[in-house]
Amino acid sequence: MPFATSGARTSRMTPSEPTGHRLSPAHGQVALPLVRPQRDVASITEVMCVTLAGLSDELIELRRDLHAHPELAGDEVRTTTVVADRLIAAGIRVRLLAGGLVADIGPADPEYRVALRADLDALPVAERTGLPFASVHDGVCHACGHDLHIAAVLGAGLALHENVESLVAQGTGVRLIFQPAEEVIPGGAQRVIKAGGIEGVDAIFSIHCDPTLDVGEVGLRSGPLTSAADRVTITLSGRGGHTARPHLTQDLTYALAKVVTDVPAVLSRRVDPRAGVALVWGSLHSGSASNVIPSAGTVGGTLRMLDAHLWDEIGPLLEEVVHAVVSPYGVSVKVEHVRGVPPVVNDPDCVETLHGAAVAAIGPDAPRPTLQSLGGEDFAWYVQEVPGAMARLGTRTPGGATYDLHQGDIIVDERAVLEGARLLAASAIAAGRR
Repeated sequence: MPFATSGARTSRMTPSEPTGHRLSPAHGQVALPLVRPQRDVASITEVMCVTLAGLSDELIELRRDLHAHPELAGDEVRTTTVVADRLIAAGIRVRLLAGGLVADIGPADPEYRVALRADLDALPVAERTGLPFASVHDGVCHACGHDLHIAAVLGAGLALHENVESLVAQGTGVRLIFQPAEEVIPGGAQRVIKAGGIEGVDAIFSIHCDPTLDVGEVGLRSGPLTSAADRVTITLSGRGGHTARPHLTQDLTYALAKVVTDVPAVLSRRVDPRAGVALVWGSLHSGSASNVIPSAGTVGGTLRMLDAHLWDEIGPLLEEVVHAVVSPYGVSVKVEHVRGVPPVVNDPDCVETLHGAAVAAIGPDAPRPTLQSLGGEDFAWYVQEVPGAMARLGTRTPGGATYDLHQGDIIVDERAVLEGARLLAASAIAAGRR
């Protein structure tokens, strides 16, 4: 199905429709706005939550199925099929993309369109939870909670579709976006955007699991929520040899160790500390024998920063610092700096919508302030195109263990599936009424 026209919204009123204000016959003064008869957001949200309560068991089972069958970025074939089949069975309009899918609910040509986004891919991490529905694929698991994101967005979509008359009454359309490849740089969001996935969208919302928040809590922040995140790989090459005669070599391993320690240290003195720059290494490869100095070695990691302006300028500085650090050792160096994603910058009005939705759908104590993190998220590409916001969804069992994302032992409280669906459905309704 074709998407709505991109670009700025224009009025869809016809000559027979009201202009939006009532003129006083006597004085020609603008009076109160004309409002179509509609149920208020609170009552619609209450009905939506009742619908979701009936879907809870199904959504948890679906999440467990996805958890047991994780797929890496670019290979989300089964995951996409599971989601598409359930949406089609419900009578929801689905469009498959080169990776992932989009689905539209409500009027075909709405006055206002809200998008809800989920990410499909898993991580190349071995699961260590021991759960009965643990990953059946060695070395691959949902260690970032994307299985929960999928179930929550799907649940929100099913509930909104079941109560579609409320969307039609307020002229609101909802687009569900199930995107591939969030975990790889620069992220699958760009592919969705290029495929027209957010054409005609006026606002977009998403959630991200937060194992430091209890289930039932929602972390919210206006402005920057995440950091810019790039991939850095440095390869050194030179003359190897015997460890008994390092002076006759270019001692790749020693030079590589200086890169690991000195490059982050120098960067910390060359940029404003308020920019929050962090170069952290995740892999190091050099040689295979303890008495042989190798002729090549690599180190890889991520370069993250809170400041979006520095992100545009740091490339040449990184190159300069690396070359300066290894220069005394006479090695050849190659710096591969792959720009990843900018910071997610939450729109204040959209955060206000999430706040109201959290109160209405979960409870008055649900919204919590949250800090900007050094994590990267390709949701940032969407909010560069349209206003939007991401919420952090609590997944920790109250009084239970605090896990970390991207680790194979992470366990989420499954009640968060329903809380996420409630939050997103209520946000779609509330955003359409703004």
